Amino acid sequence: MSERDAPPGDPDPLRKLSALLSRLPGIGEKSALRLALSIVRADPEYKAVLAETIDTVRTTMRSCEICRDLSHAARCGICSDARRDRATICVVAHPQDRMAIERSGVFRGLYHVLHGVLDPLAGVGPAELQINTLLERLRDDTVTEVIVATSPNVEGDATALYISKIVSPLGVRVTRIASGLAVGGELEYADLSTLHRALEDRRPL
Repeated sequence: MSERDAPPGDPDPLRKLSALLSRLPGIGEKSALRLALSIVRADPEYKAVLAETIDTVRTTMRSCEICRDLSHAARCGICSDARRDRATICVVAHPQDRMAIERSGVFRGLYHVLHGVLDPLAGVGPAELQINTLLERLRDDTVTEVIVATSPNVEGDATALYISKIVSPLGVRVTRIASGLAVGGELEYADLSTLHRALEDRRPL
């Protein structure tokens, strides 16, 4: 029996830990076993902090009530920051995309996380994304521009066009991140200079 197939009630804690780690994206069985062994061999303080942090994430992480990004409080740190430009919202597909753009240091507005992109073949339509909550944020006329920063692939482009279609009639300018990102690429893997150029050279939708 492989680590991935270990039953939930397996009495061997090492096999169970390895099986759980192998369920993480990009972690195969061999990598999971190496990670599990590293955790077992780590000093007691590290293991205690790791376990405590995982439990804290489990009990406190939620969606920000404004931008729907992951947050440990009702409102995330960015939405709570009065220094951010509230006239501009950058729409991203996933929390890791927001993190990538934030690392670039070029964008000082707010964000909105969709938690996915339009993908009819996978059963993901507008109702499955945080699009209605985006429209709610545009009702008070504070926002003047929405930057759509979905990845430049079929699903990302379809999502950008849909958002432009429903947001533009509200009188809000809709732009799309532009050059610097390869067609078919994933936003979260882009380097900082590429993201900087993509945001600076955004174009109307």
